[in-house]
Amino acid sequence: MEPNQIESGDGHGPGELCDDGKRLYAAALKNGRIARADVESTPCLLELALLHPDPDEPTWLRPVPPSIALNKLIHPIEQEIQQRRQLAITLADTFEPFMTINAPDPAGTQAITVIEGLSLINATLDRVINECTEELLTIQPGSGRKPEVVQAGLRRVEPLLERGIRMRTLYQHTARHHSATMGYVERIGPYGLEVRTLEEIIDRLIIVDRRVAFIPARRDRRVALELRHEGLVQYLVGVFDQFWLHGVPWEDEVPYSPAVDGVGGVQRSIAKLLVEGHVDEAIARRLGMNVRTCRAHIAKLASALGSGSRAQLGYLIAQSGILEQDQ
Repeated sequence: MEPNQIESGDGHGPGELCDDGKRLYAAALKNGRIARADVESTPCLLELALLHPDPDEPTWLRPVPPSIALNKLIHPIEQEIQQRRQLAITLADTFEPFMTINAPDPAGTQAITVIEGLSLINATLDRVINECTEELLTIQPGSGRKPEVVQAGLRRVEPLLERGIRMRTLYQHTARHHSATMGYVERIGPYGLEVRTLEEIIDRLIIVDRRVAFIPARRDRRVALELRHEGLVQYLVGVFDQFWLHGVPWEDEVPYSPAVDGVGGVQRSIAKLLVEGHVDEAIARRLGMNVRTCRAHIAKLASALGSGSRAQLGYLIAQSGILEQDQ
């Protein structure tokens, strides 16, 4: 309970009298006293200090004059209001010297803006991407984008391609087997979209004209960050370019490593992440596959190495030398 807040026990708000309480208080004022038994169902009368015990008759209560009762109830409230006003003045005086330091950005923009909610995120993306004049860079992890998400992507980028905007997109290798993504690339690839794939990439990233970047701020992607700080954006452009250098062009075959002792290239990638301590969900996310597929690969890996448990599997991976062979 807040300081000086009076809350009655008979179902109404703080500082209030119920109808029965009002009636009984009036009767007590008129008669000079009231039986204690009569007010048992209205505890607000005692909680608001409107009655006090009769010193001569314990079964009776005497009323406190309304002017005295009102003053007792109002005084602490007025005192608290005065204290809060003084606190507000003190805070204003404390922060006044800092007001000129963080002056508004003359360009009217913020370095980092938090965007919450899918509808607001999509609306912001639509607006900023529509303003693109030179280049759009995107990293799209995973392989299971829903058809409606792919359609939304088409709606955003087709006008850009018509204006001659350069577009480069990075997917994971698993996206090559996803029908919606394949249809998306086949539809707009001939119009200037460049696509490469990697086995592992970072989380989602969108960079517009090397001046604005969008990254997820939460795993469920319902919160995003809009970045306009030049240093941050240029750093992310460098990250994108490094991934792009190692990516395999969409039209080329992925150079999968041959199986070694019955362990394929994807399973060796999973083995590496297992040894690093990642759980199934994290491995699936990093390799762009669903958890069920990831666990199927782990089962095949365990079978190939003769492992009977997850703990033993880590030991056998280290002893087998399959990771050293990749290096």
